[in-house]
Amino acid sequence: MKIDFDSVVHLLHESRYGSLATQSIQMPGYPFASVLPFVLDENAQPVFLISQLAEHTKNLTADCRASFIVHDCGAQNVLTAERVSLMGDVRQFDASAELVARYLKYQPDAEQYLGLGDFAFFRLKLKRARYVAGFGRMGWIEEADWASSVVLSLVDEEPLVHSLIEAQPAGVKLLGLDCYGFDFERTGKRERQRFPNGPLAADKIGETVKRLLFTV
Repeated sequence: MKIDFDSVVHLLHESRYGSLATQSIQMPGYPFASVLPFVLDENAQPVFLISQLAEHTKNLTADCRASFIVHDCGAQNVLTAERVSLMGDVRQFDASAELVARYLKYQPDAEQYLGLGDFAFFRLKLKRARYVAGFGRMGWIEEADWASSVVLSLVDEEPLVHSLIEAQPAGVKLLGLDCYGFDFERTGKRERQRFPNGPLAADKIGETVKRLLFTV
């Protein structure tokens, strides 16, 4: 089955958390799974803020190979629900000021951890992904597909979000933008609005979001 990359991007944006499976150092040969909140960077790769004391962090320090699964938490039947399993290397990195700001917009509770010395940012560098859209509808996505995705840089995203503040309807708070859609919060609930005709060039995003904000 040919996979629609747009659908994978939207599923990841619609999710607040997923399950990370690392290589256990306590029981070599066995995977160790844990639940983690995450935020996507501009390349649609998951970013985690995790403690150096956590078991999964110790595992990643010894072996960076990992798998991360995200699924549609609102589905009635998990067997027919949309989900994606990402496989790649999870490594610690120095997050830019723009990425830290984006992380806190999507995961505001994380601010209390930033001042603690043992928390650091890690990113999953994708190697391959298995996407399931429902029973009998599945396929692989390769690293090259991710690398060729349309990107809005974080440096360009921040001023664009700021320019749209006055265009936000009452009760709606814009969280982030990308070339495939935008994320917003309404009455405390995070939602996703897809661009109806697929990914947009960076110079078309502001005008489109301004129009769609009044239809959400």
